[in-house]
Amino acid sequence: MQINAQHGRLFLWVPVCLSIGIGIYFSIRFEPAAGLIQIIGGACVILGLVAVLRWRSGNAVILRVVFLIILGFLLAVFRTHSVAEPVLGWRYYGPIEGTVMGIDRSNSNKPRVILKNVDLGKISKPRTPTYIRVSFHSNVGLQHLIPGAHIRTIGSVSPPSGPVEPGGFDFQMYAWFKRLGAVGYSRKPVELVKPPDLNTYSLKLFDLRMRISDHIRSRIKGQTGTFAAAILTGDRSTIDPDILQDLRDSNLAHLLAISGLHMGLLVGFCFALVRYGFALIPYVALKWPTKKIGAVVAVFAGFAYLQISGAAVATERAFIMVTVMLVGVIMDKPVITLRAVALAATILLVLHPESLSQPGFQMSFAATTALVASFEFLKHQTYWQRLQFGRNRFVQPIIALVISSFIAGAATAPFAAYHFNQIAQYGLLANLSSVPVMGMLVMPAAVLAGVLSVIGLDAIPFWIMGVGIDWILGSAHWVAGLNGSVMAVPQGQVGVLPLIGFGAVFFILWKGYLRWVGVGICCFAFTLWTQTERPVVLISDTGRLLGILHNGERALNRSKGSGFAASVWLENDGDRKGQEIAAFRSDGFSDVMKINLYNKEIGYVWPKSTPITDIENICSQVDILIAPNLKDKLSAGCFQITKPYLRYQGAVALTLSGQSIHIKTARQVTGERLWNTWWLRKRADKS
Repeated sequence: MQINAQHGRLFLWVPVCLSIGIGIYFSIRFEPAAGLIQIIGGACVILGLVAVLRWRSGNAVILRVVFLIILGFLLAVFRTHSVAEPVLGWRYYGPIEGTVMGIDRSNSNKPRVILKNVDLGKISKPRTPTYIRVSFHSNVGLQHLIPGAHIRTIGSVSPPSGPVEPGGFDFQMYAWFKRLGAVGYSRKPVELVKPPDLNTYSLKLFDLRMRISDHIRSRIKGQTGTFAAAILTGDRSTIDPDILQDLRDSNLAHLLAISGLHMGLLVGFCFALVRYGFALIPYVALKWPTKKIGAVVAVFAGFAYLQISGAAVATERAFIMVTVMLVGVIMDKPVITLRAVALAATILLVLHPESLSQPGFQMSFAATTALVASFEFLKHQTYWQRLQFGRNRFVQPIIALVISSFIAGAATAPFAAYHFNQIAQYGLLANLSSVPVMGMLVMPAAVLAGVLSVIGLDAIPFWIMGVGIDWILGSAHWVAGLNGSVMAVPQGQVGVLPLIGFGAVFFILWKGYLRWVGVGICCFAFTLWTQTERPVVLISDTGRLLGILHNGERALNRSKGSGFAASVWLENDGDRKGQEIAAFRSDGFSDVMKINLYNKEIGYVWPKSTPITDIENICSQVDILIAPNLKDKLSAGCFQITKPYLRYQGAVALTLSGQSIHIKTARQVTGERLWNTWWLRKRADKS
């Protein structure tokens, strides 16, 4: 009975079923063998045929669900293997050459480039990664970092590292789908080997983006111009880290990322400009389908914006969504519906299954789905209809803006809290003061500046754009500075976010009283989140950084070094204090020490010069020995976390289970996957 009530809404479940299959693939701890994939593929084909032949059967819905789940699994398999590129199997130091394909900034605010056509000294071409990423710690020769330039430097690169703690963000997986085979840095000058040769479409487009960015920054000075360049071309290479932090703390970081808001505003302005511009010409307004012409022009404008902005996955997602809606305008179909959202999600999952695990995908579709569902509900309510068409209809857009900001903020809050470990408590205030300025001032001025720049009359639109951006940046700084503007959130268990997402989707999509099961699922997930316990001990994959949780605060053994791991550990603890303060809590940590933890003795030995006999003696006195520089296993009976152990297992977490200590490693969580075993095979080839 409940299944029959879903008639006409089954298409909405297509991306949900695909997501389940994709999620299963990325969550398993082994890479499916070719034979297993063939069996699964055959089962998928058979299920698809049976579902088509028995389309009207009562069991057809179940068959289609299973078919779509298996199809999602196979899409993820195909995508994973299709992006396979060589990955460096060891740490390399020496000459580095390559063609500049991308420019941005590292977390430490250093200039960083993506290189292609890479040459790593004596490393053979089959073993050389197609793409590598290098950060520059020297200011000499940075003028050569231009699109298409072939540069040379001396630096250190190594395989992408795994999670900094078990269950954390997997950079190896991220790098695999970005086709990055090595990452590293250089402290030496940059030399120009060959001048730019823009011989491909991607390089020509990259060069155009950089020239547009330079033009914008020449018209709008300071960080205002940098922000303008970032929202139009995606170039963040010169933006101030303090501004980035203000935007994050005020929940306005989405204004910087080129996503649905920017694409929607730009496309919507172009659509309105064409349609209402033609309306001023009586003959054209009466004889031509101005609405459809406006939609076609808007699609081309959106595609141009997609190319100029760098065609990132978030921008691609936004373009797909607005294109689906504009095609609805051309075909005289309802524009903003859940079916349009489902179609856009389906297309993106087919093209980029890995995007399912990315915060941008999750937050974008969470906000869009919640907004569309909420306003579909409101439009059938009598009070909303009266407000929309009554004498006070001028108030309706203001109320709609408040409702939209609240719903979008509430829908994305769990995802932001999970991925970024914080909630911007005054995000609604910041968005209400900034989003209208972005929509009514900044983006229209950007479109006019783009059109008028052809004839050199873009000064006034850029000035208007700068005024709007100054307001936005000022609002972000003010809100971020308010007392209690950010609430730190500890990391939740691995499964809580999928549960929250599925529960919310079930509540929105299911028709009937069973929809309230979705609310129950969400409540259960949030309960699990609150009961999540952080590891009492964390060890980095190099063993150099050690963190011990005591009275709710983590003490670190080092105030400098391994900064990225330290910051992630503290953020996941819900601790916004820095590494130096966390190191101050250590109160006597040293490179050779013993720690009593829940009646278990843990030994830590870092120096390479420590005699083996001393390490043997420590091992005989403790239950767990952490010796990152030790290459061989000791004869003593303690559990030994040594260099080979860390190299293979990655970061280690020690958690309390009753009165015993449970050891969990990053490899135990991620398993043996294509993106984290390639480097092991390379290492074996080298040896």
